[in-house]
Amino acid sequence: MVTRLAVRDAACGYGSRTVIDSISFEVSSGEVLCLLGPNGVGKTTLFKTLLGFLPLKGGSMTIDGEDLRGWSRKRFAQVIGYVPQAHTPPFPFRAEQVVLMGRTAHLGAFATPSATDVAIAEEAMEMLGISHLADRVYTEISGGERQMVLIARALTQRPKLLVMDEPTSNLDFGNQMRVLSRVNALAESGLGVVMTTHVPDHAFWCGSKVALLRPGGFDIGTPLETVTEDSLRQVYGVEVKLTQTQLADGRIARGCVPLLT
Repeated sequence: MVTRLAVRDAACGYGSRTVIDSISFEVSSGEVLCLLGPNGVGKTTLFKTLLGFLPLKGGSMTIDGEDLRGWSRKRFAQVIGYVPQAHTPPFPFRAEQVVLMGRTAHLGAFATPSATDVAIAEEAMEMLGISHLADRVYTEISGGERQMVLIARALTQRPKLLVMDEPTSNLDFGNQMRVLSRVNALAESGLGVVMTTHVPDHAFWCGSKVALLRPGGFDIGTPLETVTEDSLRQVYGVEVKLTQTQLADGRIARGCVPLLT
């Protein structure tokens, strides 16, 4: 069944201050929407509103036609999975315990995880290729491994939509590629993904759609339509050159090269 997130003329902000105004986009199962833009333009504000942490100031946000306003925290967690930039728990949990926390939204107030819940957590870890981390202490594994554990925790919620806040932040190049490869695999499996990134290349590598936010406005479209030399110069204030190369399998790989002076 196809799930669709629809944002219509949404206004987001804090108190009387509006940070983003009249933004509209859709994300369906199997699609990845990349949010690009400089610091302070409102990406985090949009995420907080989408996740219900901030009230919507105007417009609407719906999933399959159902307005998100009024949803309980438990309902949000059952439908929308969230992967933060970083997370350090106060206690040295094992990685499998952190992943199993994703089942909280499906448990009663005083219930404990069942064998089925444990099996779902193990399945998520196996899907991401991190089963070998199950008994490792979460605070003692690498940044890339922690990010995979957080993705597994979100998948354990069995969400319809995955929201990822800079999933490659502070990761080395190899781990960035591994995380982005998993994002692509999740979309191919039918999950809808919304992710923020500071790297325009990521929009080419795994984005179906791009929302390029800038002070006072935004552009939304396909990566080729939205991520251009002109738009990147306007948004980030730097000159870039878009390049492309044909891979051995015939695919075209694209990227951005900054013209440093």
